[in-house]
Amino acid sequence: MRLRNVKNASEILKSSSYFIENPLDYYGKISSLFSNQNPIRLEIGCGKGNFLIGMAKEFPNINFIGVEKYDSVLVRAIEKANLEQLSNLKFICVDAKNLPQIFNHDIEVIYLNFSDPWPKNRHHERRLTSTTFLTIYDTLFEGNCEIIQKTDHPVLFESSLVDFSQNGYLLDEVSLHLHQTDLFNVKTEYEEKFSNMGQPIYYLKATKKKI
Repeated sequence: MRLRNVKNASEILKSSSYFIENPLDYYGKISSLFSNQNPIRLEIGCGKGNFLIGMAKEFPNINFIGVEKYDSVLVRAIEKANLEQLSNLKFICVDAKNLPQIFNHDIEVIYLNFSDPWPKNRHHERRLTSTTFLTIYDTLFEGNCEIIQKTDHPVLFESSLVDFSQNGYLLDEVSLHLHQTDLFNVKTEYEEKFSNMGQPIYYLKATKKKI
């Protein structure tokens, strides 16, 4: 999907208290963004922010950070957040491959919601659940690793099940139709769209104990 440039996106981001302009400056001290020691959860690919804003409202004693690679996408989440008063929410604009330069065993849970499926086999390692990225995530977790994934894409989901298993994760929860379960769920923008079309939403929670 072609991204549209948003006029003055950079200025909109920098003017918001929810946006962290220089996240690398907080390596080893990310909790100082929130002035507390509450657990920190990370959504990689936060899109327009519905999920993370909803989670921040639901769990005020947990801190949430949203990650987006492109400012033209992140600006929409920031605009929504600006309408709220949430002390437990921040956003950063960075490539996921650079996350170890920002987080040093700080993260409790990672959310991967409707990530780019990269459906062609030759692009497998670009998927956010590939071994390449799972190895990166290992350095981010404070304790045991916990990743929660939602997607509408069966190829990505099948690939993820294999990659998690091959990288030492246990599949604690798996659903081929999330909305037919009683699992707690805050919907994303894509999720609303796909579920309204009758598309099943695939879900998993994968965990791994630190050695």
